Amino acid sequence: MISTEKLIKKRILVIGSNGMLGQRLSGYFLNKEKVELLCASAEEESFIESVEYRQLDIRDKKQVKKIVREFYPDFIINTAAYTNVDGCESNKELAWVVNVTGPENLAFYAHALDSHLIHISSDYIFDGENGPYTENDVPNPISYYGRTKLASENVIKGSRCKFTIIRTNVLYGPAKFGRPDFVKWVVNSLRNNEVIRIVTDQINNPTYLDDLVFGIAKIIELKKEGIYNLAGKELLSRFEFTEKIADYFNLNHNLIKPITTRELNQPAKRPLKSGLVILKAQTELNYKPHSLEETFRLMKKELNL
Repeated sequence: MISTEKLIKKRILVIGSNGMLGQRLSGYFLNKEKVELLCASAEEESFIESVEYRQLDIRDKKQVKKIVREFYPDFIINTAAYTNVDGCESNKELAWVVNVTGPENLAFYAHALDSHLIHISSDYIFDGENGPYTENDVPNPISYYGRTKLASENVIKGSRCKFTIIRTNVLYGPAKFGRPDFVKWVVNSLRNNEVIRIVTDQINNPTYLDDLVFGIAKIIELKKEGIYNLAGKELLSRFEFTEKIADYFNLNHNLIKPITTRELNQPAKRPLKSGLVILKAQTELNYKPHSLEETFRLMKKELNL
């Protein structure tokens, strides 16, 4: 006799499925036997083949209501965001409605249907004075992007829905569609003998996409709620990260020029001494991120870099 538990599938709605993280989440859950997957993104068509897909603008509460009520998800994973940090300074209204109103809409209907909302946040909610940060450190964003991400956390906390907020930083990995991630950009630039200017004073622990996917899958499996930092194991400057990429792929270090963040004169301030402490995730989720070298090997194999 087959138990009903084996027949029941988790219904997972991935929002922002055409983005870097969304693509990897969609690919991961697509072939899981006990998962019924629905993908949604702002574009008319899905970048991923063979998935059930809906076009969705999370700013539109009626659209959110329709898709959530029709699918009735157990879990909603929100990866959608306006992530252009400098663009947020000049397009504040757009940044707010995408990064705050959108998650607020999702949280409202997650609560109404008793769905569990998993929301992706950022280390940009901190000022970068005393990183790396734990889940309990007090936020103090210094850019408008950071303020919108903190506001998104707060509207979700106040919504009374079941939620998990994931803070992460510097995502990279083998997403096949859309703009290249940092690693692919560095490899392509240096192979084309282009000089690249890389900041020496921004410290992070870069996050491999598939490690983040694993962490999210564990949160779903264990039904964990609250706030979790999911990031890489190695804390280093963006310049050091670039040098490690050049080392692994045997590229010309002389094309990598050090520069400070101040010299870039960007519209938005960046957290400098940042990064995230991942001890809670390691302890509670058995989260084991790959080493940088391991991630480069995996990317080289999958993308033929």
